[in-house]
Amino acid sequence: MTKPDRTTRNQPARGHVGLAILLGALTMLGPFSIDTIFPGFPDIASVFHASADAMQQTVSVYLLTYAAMSLLHGPLSDALGRKPVIVGGLILYALASVGAALATSLPLLLGWRALQGLSAPAGIVVARAMVRDLYDGPQAQKLMSAMMMVFGIAPAVAPIVGAWLLGIDGWRGIFWALAWFAAALMAITLFAMRESHPADRRTPLRLRGVFDTYRRIVGDAPFWPLAVSGTLNFSSLFLYIVSAPVFVLDLLHRSQQGFPWLFVPIIGGMTLGSWVSGHKAGRWSAARTVGIGYTLMLTAAIANLVLAVLLLHPRVPWSVMPMFVQGLGVGLAFSTLTLLLLDRFPGQRGSASAVQSFVSLMFNAVMAGAIAPLLYGSALTLAIGSAAFVLVGYLSWRAYAVLCNSPRETRNARASSASCWNQARAEPSRNE
Repeated sequence: MTKPDRTTRNQPARGHVGLAILLGALTMLGPFSIDTIFPGFPDIASVFHASADAMQQTVSVYLLTYAAMSLLHGPLSDALGRKPVIVGGLILYALASVGAALATSLPLLLGWRALQGLSAPAGIVVARAMVRDLYDGPQAQKLMSAMMMVFGIAPAVAPIVGAWLLGIDGWRGIFWALAWFAAALMAITLFAMRESHPADRRTPLRLRGVFDTYRRIVGDAPFWPLAVSGTLNFSSLFLYIVSAPVFVLDLLHRSQQGFPWLFVPIIGGMTLGSWVSGHKAGRWSAARTVGIGYTLMLTAAIANLVLAVLLLHPRVPWSVMPMFVQGLGVGLAFSTLTLLLLDRFPGQRGSASAVQSFVSLMFNAVMAGAIAPLLYGSALTLAIGSAAFVLVGYLSWRAYAVLCNSPRETRNARASSASCWNQARAEPSRNE
């Protein structure tokens, strides 16, 4: 891989195919850590005499530590360089996976899962920073889109891989495979990746400065409706993802090879929605893109509720068909909501992204550990919960419009001759 310099930033993305593949693999680590073990839930529960609710904590503790550490990986890589943070994170992740494979009780397994969560964010957080180190403009967008496509496909593939590994070496074999995957990525990163953030561009790690930046971000009024809207539209589907062991095995009455019935429609819709969002960039305004996305999500949520009421028992394909449409809406809206949020802080986009990730991950951790167990007892309660998330997300999007049209926001935006909402709904030129 080419050493980054001034000319590297202007080279076409095809010159870094190897880097694109490696960064894509690093982004897979997070979703793989969640979804690969789902087929092993019944066996783990049997070995440790654990209930379904107790097993759900293997997801929530991972997400809690993942959320907390996501706030630090960015500043750490700014101060120490990208490569050391990635390598260090992968070493810790591999050790945590070995510990999980050797766990002799559920509390020990939960402890190792927490350590996995502390180390896994190094992949996606630092990988995003590396894209911006190396590329500008459309080239950066193409590489970032490729990474996000891999990130979106990983949850659909992970349960299939987990079920295959389960048949070879049981649930412990899943964690051994995760350890080997992390070790392989670490070796490739160590020997093939060049540092993209040289010493002369690094910034000292000053916790007070980081804290002041985060305090300004969370004090920005329009930040919160965007963060809530972006979190809840994805959480409307993530509710089904974290409930997958119960939904697939108990409600749909599928085998441990039946997880694709749930994951393929969800991820297929999200992947297609993300592609359409990128394809229409420069043709559709942000407001139009998000509006179409929420129209699809609300329609799918209503259809999901109707099917849950009409069907005595959930069944395939009917009970999973609305999730494709909902995933399509999420894919359309999510990236646009994220860009609008990051554009609130042009000089601190990395920190804004970290705060957004923290908010989303913390909510999803609480949902996985506390909310999902209250809802996954029936298809109807899951549909009600998912629809509620979509509705609150849509109302938050409308609240953003109100805030951005407020006199205070308009005064703050006079330098650019437009409020944030007017900028969001302005139709871009086709030549942009």
